[in-house]
Amino acid sequence: MFAFPLKTSHYVELVNPLWTTHKMQAQVVEVWDETKDSRTITLKAGANWRKHRAGQHVRVGISVDGRQYTRTYTISSPPERDDGCFTITVKVIDGGRISRHIVRNLKVGDYIPVGLPQGDFYLPDASPIQPLFITAGSGITPAMSMLRSLIAQQRLPDSVHIHFAPNEFDVIFARELRQMSIQQKYYHLHEVHTRDFGEDKQTKAYFNLDQLQRFCPDWKERDCYACGPASLLSSLEKVWGEAGLSNKLHIERFLAEFAEVPSDAVGGKVRFAKSGIEVEADSETNLLRIAEDAGMNPPHGCRMGICHTCNTKLKSGCVRDLRTGELLNEVGAIVQTCVCATAGDCELDL
Repeated sequence: MFAFPLKTSHYVELVNPLWTTHKMQAQVVEVWDETKDSRTITLKAGANWRKHRAGQHVRVGISVDGRQYTRTYTISSPPERDDGCFTITVKVIDGGRISRHIVRNLKVGDYIPVGLPQGDFYLPDASPIQPLFITAGSGITPAMSMLRSLIAQQRLPDSVHIHFAPNEFDVIFARELRQMSIQQKYYHLHEVHTRDFGEDKQTKAYFNLDQLQRFCPDWKERDCYACGPASLLSSLEKVWGEAGLSNKLHIERFLAEFAEVPSDAVGGKVRFAKSGIEVEADSETNLLRIAEDAGMNPPHGCRMGICHTCNTKLKSGCVRDLRTGELLNEVGAIVQTCVCATAGDCELDL
């Protein structure tokens, strides 16, 4: 009754934001630059946090220019860490406002809202006897959490790791990976620096079957855990599919896989009914980004069509699901703004 209409937790937050129970927060306790454009953020978890499984991800809230955004990042630390902290490792992406803010502006002492660990990309309790990790760029983060966890448990099996990066200075966790390859006799690292191949990088540096057989001759006998750009994952799916081994390929995507937009696709005018905002949009940019660029801050989460936090209703017009190419034009249809674009004029219940 003393706290009404708030909760006691709201007043506790004034003393220590990590003690709150009405929302979960974490404090930045350390930042570490991995490369010139990537940084590891160490976060001290607050009340109600639970340990993750190696390979899982977490949603974090970031405030930029007075607006709150949500992004999802893989936890790069092992669950065996016993200090109540976990890490995320973020790489600046081209045109990425939030990733740039995290890498450049987030500082020790800041508090950010976080969710609970989620995701089904993790090693089974009875781990594979011989795992194969194939990663590229920041896609190394879930594999790193898995490797650190296996080493912490002193049960690292014979493991092959193929990692792609533009050059040796762009390899995230480079020092630790190279030390592991020396100190852990069962860990075999193969770095592929694509720029070293010059004009031949398309045929010799990027993933291909000849390269796979050279680095890992027994790849058909291993379970493969892969994370990276869509082009890499598509190549892996093709190779494992043709070998009839799709069940041995486990993939984590950072972005939704989109279908090719038809050449005759058109954009249109998007009206956000509740906000009273109208903007012109093309046929390829997702409606969530269109809304944000127009100054709105609609609900969102994973930004890849999984969590459905961004769902809204179509009031009129037509939109295209960028993953399948399917057109949605029925009034009242549920639209996932993070994976849909306008296909002519449309009105959304936002």
